[in-house]
Amino acid sequence: MLKSAITLFVFAFFTLQFSHAQDIDLELFASNFNRPVNIKHAGDDKLYVVEQDGLIKIINSDGSIESTAFLNIDNLVIDSGNERGLLGLAFHPDYETNGYFFVYYIDNSGDSVISRFTRDATNPLLADAGSEFNIISFYQPYSNHNGGDLAFGPDGFLYIASGDGGASGDPQNNSQDTTNFLGKILRLDINSVTSIHNYSIPADNPFVGNPSVNGEIWAYGLRNPWKFSFDSLNGDIWIADVGQNAYEEINHTTAADAAAGLNYGWRCYEGNSIFNSDDCSAASTYTYPIGGYHHFDDGESKCSITGGYVYRGTAYSSFDGLYFFADYCSQEIGFLTYDETNDVWNRNLQDFNGNWSAFGEDLNGELYISDLTSGNIYKLTDTTLSLNQNSISSISVYPNPSNNIVNINFGTNLANELSSVIHIFDLQGKVMKTVAQSTTSIQQINISELSVGIYLLKITDENGAQSIHKLVKN
Repeated sequence: MLKSAITLFVFAFFTLQFSHAQDIDLELFASNFNRPVNIKHAGDDKLYVVEQDGLIKIINSDGSIESTAFLNIDNLVIDSGNERGLLGLAFHPDYETNGYFFVYYIDNSGDSVISRFTRDATNPLLADAGSEFNIISFYQPYSNHNGGDLAFGPDGFLYIASGDGGASGDPQNNSQDTTNFLGKILRLDINSVTSIHNYSIPADNPFVGNPSVNGEIWAYGLRNPWKFSFDSLNGDIWIADVGQNAYEEINHTTAADAAAGLNYGWRCYEGNSIFNSDDCSAASTYTYPIGGYHHFDDGESKCSITGGYVYRGTAYSSFDGLYFFADYCSQEIGFLTYDETNDVWNRNLQDFNGNWSAFGEDLNGELYISDLTSGNIYKLTDTTLSLNQNSISSISVYPNPSNNIVNINFGTNLANELSSVIHIFDLQGKVMKTVAQSTTSIQQINISELSVGIYLLKITDENGAQSIHKLVKN
């Protein structure tokens, strides 16, 4: 119901002309990174880039890179074997207040470690490398298939993606073994500790109370979920699972369906085809991908999917609702779009040059992608249709979500000397707050009187140009 309300309101409010023609283009945003494998934001206008050998670096909104790494834990991380290293990053929903962020890395013993670190007490551009607080660790039998992605769901819990432990064909059948953490998505409450863990298990995790399944498990039957993400509009989860030798999977699950606990099928199935029928259940017990592609039967030779995000930005209206992904070997970037008439997901692919290792989403929903080999970070753009002709560019809104104070950074637009009006609307289109633009480049707005929920913040200058942002009040 929430999704329908938002969709109807956004359509009525913006009166945009949508097109089914998309032409993906890449705009170089930053460069000179060393094996970038993850891109996240912390609720402000910066991007945080994870380098595989143990560093996290900050990109400012203008594309410049902070000279000192935000975090350096190279001494804790093993990065041999190609797939190991510092792999995942997620910022606590209350990062602005508590300074907590979480990383997934493979330690010097070759095992998976998920730890919390804390922002430096005096310099927000630095982390305290000595503040590590281990959340959970688990054994890795081989050097590959570590998963490694992290994300906080809309429920505030930390989700962790782990691979099947490696080798070929999951020889230990780890993904179907519900007594270990391999080949799984885990869901933890990291705001509460117990007498035996530095986390607690959410009471509504799907397998709580089942003696044959670890309570931390949210879903299982995955081979190597290198990247997953939540749709910021409706909370749906998208999991791109790297295949064995035939098929790359794109799995999509609504929050309601996920609550039942899902088995995505590996090693019994790769895609929709049987891979290993030993110790398998009836076909109806598995959840199958909504999309993906074959290695050799879908155009250029492919090998490894990199999952991205559903686009929810405002700069490129024709991207809205598309799920973006890429393949490491073919170097293609693609998207899925849903055909409601025929109830199918259609796949589109475009050729580029780059070994795509990660997508990133900034606080305004715009998307970025990293090339592992060159170290470049690109912004995804649409050359055929965008809002730039009738929008104010370079404006960012942060932190987002926010409890009380929102900062609006007008950037280069302040030089235009055009007075703007700032409106905040609820999802029914009612104006909840109106503020005139100040003369400062960064203007603060107090939203403490707003109820918890999703709003739209619209900035309009005297010439009618607009900048529109989704705003989340905690």
